[in-house]
Order: sequence, then structure tokens, then C-alpha cells
Amino acid sequence: MLDKPQPFGPNRNDNLPRGTIYIEDLEVGMERTLLKQVTDRDIEMFAEVSSDRNPVHLDDAYAKESVFEGRIAHGMLTAGLISAVIGEQLPGHGTIYLGQTLKFVAPVRPGDPVETRVKVLAIDHAKRRVTLDCRCLVGDTVVVKGEALVLAPSRKFD
Repeated sequence: MLDKPQPFGPNRNDNLPRGTIYIEDLEVGMERTLLKQVTDRDIEMFAEVSSDRNPVHLDDAYAKESVFEGRIAHGMLTAGLISAVIGEQLPGHGTIYLGQTLKFVAPVRPGDPVETRVKVLAIDHAKRRVTLDCRCLVGDTVVVKGEALVLAPSRKFD
């Protein structure tokens, strides 16, 4: 069910079409991915939008002296990639977030290519609720992991 991700490129963000997968068509084990190289511009824009201007994200000299020994992306910027997969691909348009757990395991640095994977773990058809395993990786290293609970769109109600 998982299409093979394509290499990174200048206009390369994800490997699957955007849209909606209705709960009636979801299956346990379905998986979708998004590939994104985190840029300095992404970090700067996230700092502006979130008002999180922690110097570990923006100041090379400060960050070099930190435990990370260099600048890192905001954890929530990386977690936002999970939201992008859920809202655009699986289940996609019309999905409502009900909850999310996250564990930040390793840093993401400017220039890192992040692969975000979202996989269906469980489906409650009666309540239209879907539990999703969520992971972000840089290479083989998991950088963020967790679970999301969403209300999936339905042909019957939407």
C-alpha cells in the first residue's frame, strides 16, 4: 500500500496525491508519507508565525554552545509535517484532529531531509475515529514519534 518514495528535488514534497480517503475506504495498515527538506527559511517562517524565537533555532553562535552543538528546527515544525500528511493524504481533506501524542527523540537540523510516515493502526467505524501511528525520520533515525486520533470523513455524513 505504501508507494515507494521518490528522491528529493526542488519541487519534491510528497509522493502521493492529495485529497480524501473516506473512512469506508480506510484499512488497517494503510500508510502515506511526505518528504520535506527542512530549510533555514522554514525555521525562520515558523519562528515568525509561532513567536518562538528561541536562539537555539536562529542563532548559530548561541546554538553551537548548546547541548545540540548547532542550530535545530523547532520540534513543532517537524510535528507539523504529521499534520500535513493527515490533513492532505491520510485520511486527508475533511479530517478533524481529536488528539495527538508526540515524543521528540532526536533533533532535526537545517538542511535535513525529513520523511514523515502516517499509518492506520485502528478504525472505529461506528464513531468514525481512526488511530494513526506517526513517525518522522531523518535517514534511519526516528526524530519524532507518536499517535494521532482523528475523526475521518465519511461519504454518509460529509
